[in-house]
Amino acid sequence: MFTKVIVFAVVVLATNAQHHSQGHATSSQSIIHHEVSHSQPSYHHVQPVAVHSAPILHQPVQYHQQSSHGHEEHYAHPKYQFQYNVEDHHTGDIKSQHETRDGDHVTGFYSLHEPDGTVRIVHYNADDHNGFNANVEHQGHSTHVQPVHHAPQHALYHH
Repeated sequence: MFTKVIVFAVVVLATNAQHHSQGHATSSQSIIHHEVSHSQPSYHHVQPVAVHSAPILHQPVQYHQQSSHGHEEHYAHPKYQFQYNVEDHHTGDIKSQHETRDGDHVTGFYSLHEPDGTVRIVHYNADDHNGFNANVEHQGHSTHVQPVHHAPQHALYHH
């Protein structure tokens, strides 16, 4: 489920990162990640004990020592939050996103200024019980720019 949210965020970012030009733009981000370290189990080699007697069957002596460091499964509770803002009035790239995860529950929103002048705002949440749910709303009125039609120009060539 987390992978779907990340893929969705990457697709949104990739589609909006197509215009690169020089100009005045602002961008900010904040990422908080809680890391948990995992210890490695240790192994010890013990020399086999030699027993001198007259055994009936010759078999190697097997010795197994329990590790003094027991392996415990540790569940790392995933928890993070991040946000970013981009405001580039030269290219019209204005967007923001905020997301929080606590365990298997992810909530967040993003806003994006569309080329037609509207602002798309998406509030989403995801968990194991309900899946991914998004509420999409559009603010503002769409203003479509009328295409300019040019009459074909015929060039006169002299041979």
